[in-house]
Amino acid sequence: MGQVIVFGAGGRAGRAAVAEARGRGHQVTAVVRDPAKYAELAAVDGVRVVAGDVTDADGVARLAEGHDAAIGAAFDMATQPDVFFPGVARALLDGLARAGVSRLVGVGLASALETAAGGLLMDTPGYPQEYRAFYLGHAAGTDVLRAATTECDWLVLSPAGDFDHEGARTGGYRTAAAEAASRISYADFAIALLDEIDEPRHHRVHLGVETG
Repeated sequence: MGQVIVFGAGGRAGRAAVAEARGRGHQVTAVVRDPAKYAELAAVDGVRVVAGDVTDADGVARLAEGHDAAIGAAFDMATQPDVFFPGVARALLDGLARAGVSRLVGVGLASALETAAGGLLMDTPGYPQEYRAFYLGHAAGTDVLRAATTECDWLVLSPAGDFDHEGARTGGYRTAAAEAASRISYADFAIALLDEIDEPRHHRVHLGVETG
């Protein structure tokens, strides 16, 4: 049993990660903007809900103290993606290092993941472009991780395509190159996240996963 901190615990991926972590016996700190909105999370035994700003390295360091691993699942649609996601990456790398947390698993985006043919999914013919700024923001955040010289052992996981928003837990998943038609449920995605915390197998890369 370990101590896991989840930044962005109020979103669907974050909530699924909290549930999976608790199911494995981990104690969880769930970081959200406004704890008053998440009474149901706070009611779960073994979950501590706290307020935090994932772009504040000092706050990250303070909240993460004493934890074994971190999950980054935060997003903020009110902030420019090319500002928010790189800022999150820098704050997590700095704050987690100061807190002595050596493992970070972040939730990424398939649009910024390579396809089997090479190149990013967002650049394939016919791929929707109306949210390209969001795709590029995610990619910029991962680029900050890639360029870091810190000893933090990071991994970015994303659906290989998208979430199956109504999908059930199957208990199975596999790594996969980006493919627009690929799907994974939130519960299966959370299994992949926690597997990479309990027994890390991949390091300093962005990987896609799908139900399988």
